[in-house]
Amino acid sequence: MAMANRVRAVARYIRISPYKARLVCHLVKGMRAEDALSVLRFTPKKAARYVEKLIRSAMANAENNYGLSPADLYVVDIRADDGPRYKRIRFAARGRVRPILKRTTHLTVVLEERMG
Repeated sequence: MAMANRVRAVARYIRISPYKARLVCHLVKGMRAEDALSVLRFTPKKAARYVEKLIRSAMANAENNYGLSPADLYVVDIRADDGPRYKRIRFAARGRVRPILKRTTHLTVVLEERMG
C-alpha cells in the first residue's frame, strides 16, 4: 500500500473456483463501493456473497483505521487468485480412480478515496 488513501482487504481459502469468482469481480471493478454493494446484493451467484462481504470489510477498514468516508470509496482493484487445491478421488470403472480438484480462491479488493 504505497498511498495512504488506498485500503485493501483479503479473504483467503474461499471454497469456490477462481474462474467463477472472477465473473463476479469483473462486474464491480471500477464502481463506487456503495454501488458495487447494490449490484452484488442482486447478483444470483455464490461468489457475490463473498465479494460483498469483502467490500464491506474494506469499507470498514477505511472508516475505522484511516478515517475515510465510505461514500467516497471506489473499487480500484479486485482480484480472484488461485488458492491451494484440495485433491480428492472418485472411483471409476475397472478398478481405476479419477482425480477431483476442489479449487479455492484468494480474493483481494483495493478501495481508493476519490473526491467529487
